[in-house]
Amino acid sequence: MSLTGKTAIITGSNSGIGLGVARELAKAGAHVVLNSYTDTDEDHALAAEIAKMTGVDARYISADMSNGEECRRLIADAGGCDILVNNAGIQHVAPVQDFPSGKWDAIIAINLSSAFHTTAAAITGMRDKGYGRIVNIASAHGLTASPYKSAYVAAKHGIVGLTKTIGLETAREPITCNAVCPGYVLTPLVEAQIPDTMKEYDMSREDVIENVMLQRQPSKEFATVEQLGGTVAFLCSDAAAQITGTTISVDGGWTAL
Repeated sequence: MSLTGKTAIITGSNSGIGLGVARELAKAGAHVVLNSYTDTDEDHALAAEIAKMTGVDARYISADMSNGEECRRLIADAGGCDILVNNAGIQHVAPVQDFPSGKWDAIIAINLSSAFHTTAAAITGMRDKGYGRIVNIASAHGLTASPYKSAYVAAKHGIVGLTKTIGLETAREPITCNAVCPGYVLTPLVEAQIPDTMKEYDMSREDVIENVMLQRQPSKEFATVEQLGGTVAFLCSDAAAQITGTTISVDGGWTAL
């Protein structure tokens, strides 16, 4: 699979799933644009590391995905977008009656509205080039629900709906739009939660992973960022040209239940 000469923009990609996706797309030959809301030496160093390891062009562009104008500016500042991976996201957990309005607004803005703005800004250029791949990182929570995650579940269901709509709008063009729906993925953020969860439940690491964190994931194994990146790379390939407007679950069987 070769993405040589393509430019990929991955939102929320200075860590976790987004960074894993960026690395896999770079390995496939795509030039990559990393993004988050910060603008540190470490952010730019990540891009330099990818460029050094893969030989592609890699840049970091700061943009706040809670701001629609910033989302659109990211696409413009990149100077081209063949592949758009909408990955930026945040989370907050609380019962609906206690859910802070500000948290709701931020989650909807970053997890859902940002994908609308970036897609709207990128799609004309994709049409002009005769190629486009839009991949939205949704979640198992885009297909099912859990208590206390009202904003996240609503946003991820919205991402799935947006994906279907864009897939239909571009179905007669060489552009595809799909959603990847991960279950639990072993990212640094998830790894950091394990020791506190062990203390909370007075369990071993193995028991916490299997019986608490992966309770709803039948495989009892985390997905990896490399697996997510490989799935995205496949969706960007010629082999996936007739896959559009749909979801691909990488959840160890979660949504098969």
